Amino acid sequence: MRFDPDRTAAIVVDMQNGFCHPDGSLYAPASEEAIDPVREVIERAREAGAQVVYTRDVHPPEQFEDAHYYDEFERWGEHVVEGSWEAEIVEEIEPTGDDHVVEKHTYDAFYNTELEGWLRAHGIDDLLLCGTLANVCVFHTAGSAGLRDFRPVVVEDALGYIEEGHLEYAVEHSEWLFGEAVRREEIGFD
Repeated sequence: MRFDPDRTAAIVVDMQNGFCHPDGSLYAPASEEAIDPVREVIERAREAGAQVVYTRDVHPPEQFEDAHYYDEFERWGEHVVEGSWEAEIVEEIEPTGDDHVVEKHTYDAFYNTELEGWLRAHGIDDLLLCGTLANVCVFHTAGSAGLRDFRPVVVEDALGYIEEGHLEYAVEHSEWLFGEAVRREEIGFD
């Protein structure tokens, strides 16, 4: 699958200590295993001249105090709290000065963030999505991208997950409903 590097961004979803490091409160071994494949996607994008965008799931300690229904701390426990070590991107794939970092407070990286405006300002149409968790933040970000008329392409072998079935569901449903899936070796740049 070919991509125009001037119109493509690699979106690195939530590769943070809280999810990818064994000491993280929501650690999943497959998220740690995704670090090297995600690094490969980042390196290939940078070499081609494509943009690299990182998302960071960050929760202010009081975010869910007045929640009626949506309370991630109730569902998952307290995690990636603003200013904490857990909220930092894993050191193996830290952003460089040319990368863009988006802080988000929900599963969807477009919801109440500047991501859409930043992508449009940079002429981006195609998104290579990798990171964690496949069926949560990657899935919701990909769906939201498709609804905004971006082309979401899920890099299926550069995703973290809790259970293998979650990965399979996310990739199949993403591909069927709103986008495409690709393996790392199938990514090419013009």
